[in-house]
Amino acid sequence: MALTGRTALIAALGALIAGLLPGWAGIAVVGLPLLAAIGYDLLRAAPVRTLRLSRPATQSIRLGETADVELTVTNPSGRDLRADLRDAWPPSSWQPGAAYAASRHHLTVPAGERRRVTTVLRPTRRGDRQAVRVTVRSHGPLGLAARQGSHHVPGTVRVLPPFSSRKHLPSKLARLRELDGRTSVLLRGEGTEFDSLRDYVPGDDIRSIDWRATARQSAVAVRTWRPERDRHLLLVLDTGRTSAGRVGDIPRLDAAMDATLLLTALAAHAGDRVDLLAFDRRTRASVRGRTGKDVLPAVVQALAPLEPALIESDMNALATAARAGAPRRSLIVLFTSLDTAPVEMGLLPVLPQLTQRHTVLVAAVADPRIEEMRTARGTAPAVYEAAAAAQHEAERHRTKARLAQLGVTVVEAPPADLPPAVADAYLALKAAGRL
Repeated sequence: MALTGRTALIAALGALIAGLLPGWAGIAVVGLPLLAAIGYDLLRAAPVRTLRLSRPATQSIRLGETADVELTVTNPSGRDLRADLRDAWPPSSWQPGAAYAASRHHLTVPAGERRRVTTVLRPTRRGDRQAVRVTVRSHGPLGLAARQGSHHVPGTVRVLPPFSSRKHLPSKLARLRELDGRTSVLLRGEGTEFDSLRDYVPGDDIRSIDWRATARQSAVAVRTWRPERDRHLLLVLDTGRTSAGRVGDIPRLDAAMDATLLLTALAAHAGDRVDLLAFDRRTRASVRGRTGKDVLPAVVQALAPLEPALIESDMNALATAARAGAPRRSLIVLFTSLDTAPVEMGLLPVLPQLTQRHTVLVAAVADPRIEEMRTARGTAPAVYEAAAAAQHEAERHRTKARLAQLGVTVVEAPPADLPPAVADAYLALKAAGRL
């Protein structure tokens, strides 16, 4: 049972009146009627335990969007329900300061009927948000007393990665159409597939002239080529401790996810097969065997609940898992950090296992703050920062050089620039016939 603010006000007035009357008369005149009114109000309040509450089990939104979560309240009792309801979710389900107003509702449900209330969520983090509890306070007709209880009503809102790099997809697809021979530009690359014959025009590479076909006709014929289709890409996300580092406002892992989604969409349009592996010391997420339009939704769903693990990644186990996921020649895109210690002690020793058979591309998130520090001058702290940034850059250049010696393509860019940079590297490898 819960007493309301109205009850407290009436009790205070009653105490004032009782104080003016002699002896027990004041209590009898004021207290007994008030207790009787509270008892009546409590008796007429609709029961809370018998309420039936339900909601959709799951729904999905992208980070930055709002989710309208409907809750159905059914009142099977013979009394009208006048209630205040709180639909509680984790704090990250709302913008700061918005939880109180968004989670509370007032509703009236006549006896034997049902009503819906809608809670608007705006999550601030990616992943699964689980409903906590629904608390209902059922008021009596006089508003003096109320019944209160809680129900556990399961519900999940999956917050998907925002895929901010989607805006780059049209320009990358235009470049892909050029490589694919859907426009007048046709490129010749090692390992590309023969497409067709056409007449020679000034400016064509003479190495593309088909002399046998030319001998059979009056005009010079040249061969046109298109990049191979049905190549295999394995996208590997290192989810170890270095992926938890924040660059600006986002973790490195989230920037890698954005690049993964753009590359997945581009490769699917190119007719290539894409698999996903998220790994640190064990497999955290995996997508295999999806093709065409199914692969991007599968990758999005697999990435949504993924979080960095605050442990050192086992690069030897990661390489073993990557080889198992790429049984034939593939392009392996590894999203990891280029920090000197993890690369030298973990990545460099295992890379020959991958480069021996596969084409390897290492993608890393660069911190724009380093460039700001490198150009800072004017004060003693700024000079020290510039020296630290210059040392950091020198170490990165040495690391990149060692990776290049192993035949690895290295892409490093700030979070917003990483997705298009990785897509460009993929297209360049495809044009050169290196997939």
